[in-house]
Amino acid sequence: MMMMMSLSWRGICVCFLFLFVFFVSSSTALYFHIGETEKKCFIEDVPDETMVVGKYKVEMFDRQRNEYVPTLPGLGMHVDIRDPEEKTVLSRTYATEGRFTFTSHAAGEHIICIYSNSSAWFGGSQLRVHLSIHVGEHANDYQEIAAKDKLNELQLRIRQLLDQVEQITKEQNYQRLREERFRETSESTNQRVLWWAIAQTGVLLVTGVWQMRHLKRFFEAKKLV
Repeated sequence: MMMMMSLSWRGICVCFLFLFVFFVSSSTALYFHIGETEKKCFIEDVPDETMVVGKYKVEMFDRQRNEYVPTLPGLGMHVDIRDPEEKTVLSRTYATEGRFTFTSHAAGEHIICIYSNSSAWFGGSQLRVHLSIHVGEHANDYQEIAAKDKLNELQLRIRQLLDQVEQITKEQNYQRLREERFRETSESTNQRVLWWAIAQTGVLLVTGVWQMRHLKRFFEAKKLV
């Protein structure tokens, strides 16, 4: 009985650990600096049919005040997103503060690039960009969903749990796909190594036979044999 309870608690702990890791990895927040013509790109691993929401805010460095301040009117940020097949998912210019949204149609690494429309500002000032990326159910605004669908607290919580389970299922399927690709790559590499070893062995055998015949002819020519 104690053993069964121990196994049960162990399984529960593993599930909570997986959920914790999944939730932490589904949201990313950071800030970075860019110059006038500089482009910053990030790689986000996203399962297929998953919504991704990015929120950003841009500040400009004021040399007189020696600090970052809100940007001047007219400055915009261009967002360029490509999927694992190098197809453009999103390419659009936004304001200095806002959000962009896209839904992945292929599982894999999506490249998110951000840069300023340099023709709209002058002086080569440095920019600070605050960026947060939310993947899957973390991208949903549940307060807005509750108001739109008129859900009570219990219904909203059930909706969140269903979305979490769906996102975990997508993540598991994506991890299974990555494992399959890795296995295929490993098998292909092992096969190439095997054929390379066979080719090396063949070259050594041919070289050995040639050397033996050459030495035999040499000794016969010298009448040593």
